[in-house]
Amino acid sequence: MNINQKAIELLEENKYDESLKLFKEAVEISRDVQSLNNLAWIYCNEEENDIAALPLLEELLNMNPKSHFPYNLLGEIYCRQEKWNSAKDILEKAISIQPSKAAYNNLAAANYYLGRIEEASKYFLIASEPSDYAMYSHIVCLIELGKKSEAKCKLDAFSKDDADFVGEVEAADLYVELGCYEEAIKWFKKGWNHYVKQPNWISRYSYALLKMNNPILSKELLNKGINEKIEEMKEAYEEECDEDWSERDKQDYIKRLLNEKREYEQMFEKISSGYIPAMEFDIYIQKSCYLFGCNRHNHPEYKG
Repeated sequence: MNINQKAIELLEENKYDESLKLFKEAVEISRDVQSLNNLAWIYCNEEENDIAALPLLEELLNMNPKSHFPYNLLGEIYCRQEKWNSAKDILEKAISIQPSKAAYNNLAAANYYLGRIEEASKYFLIASEPSDYAMYSHIVCLIELGKKSEAKCKLDAFSKDDADFVGEVEAADLYVELGCYEEAIKWFKKGWNHYVKQPNWISRYSYALLKMNNPILSKELLNKGINEKIEEMKEAYEEECDEDWSERDKQDYIKRLLNEKREYEQMFEKISSGYIPAMEFDIYIQKSCYLFGCNRHNHPEYKG
């Protein structure tokens, strides 16, 4: 068993410090594509330290590696740093070596933030599985492109039974964007008991109900939100502080709850006056295993 295999074995056994020591030792023995890439991956995924990983990846890319691993990993970092042009270029290089859903998803993200919505839509679709977040993001792009019929057709195919189903409230949100309020209400109802009650989506639910001429239930939902925040504030006041929950933490939390309560209190009048609660949309940057020699993912060691 070589040093890389031993390091990965220790990582699998959750012996992180011993594993990291061996990954560093491998770099000291030979600064090659495999050792630099694997240490960079450890920095990104185990220590969340992209800054430490960057010089290692830049060094190994000067070796023109034949694997897509370091290019994908660098693309992830550029996305997290919001260096969208750099991310786009490096991910296109990764895909030219070997396509992967993670690379297509992250390339879609880069294009979306560069304002290239048509390209983003195309790549999200390639990266997607039925009813997952990449498909959700693809539909968001279709809506922004004005392709609402196509968007609705794909949204209608969403199923809770699909393995990576994005979620009921997310599906409902898209129906609200399409102006399909009856369908939106059905999905909001399905998700009611599974989601933390927050103003951002409760306000969208309330809006859909008002559009369907149901002000009574719309008010009822907002009142439930208000009462829940009152109960949460009561519990927060009674909770004792300790080393993990300081008085400052407690006050900040209560302040947030109070602000959310005020949102609920003002929401019905705002919506009735023409306000449309905005949909929140965040693109997920996909991570993956890029460890050379990882047996769990059947990755061979690097061969130059």
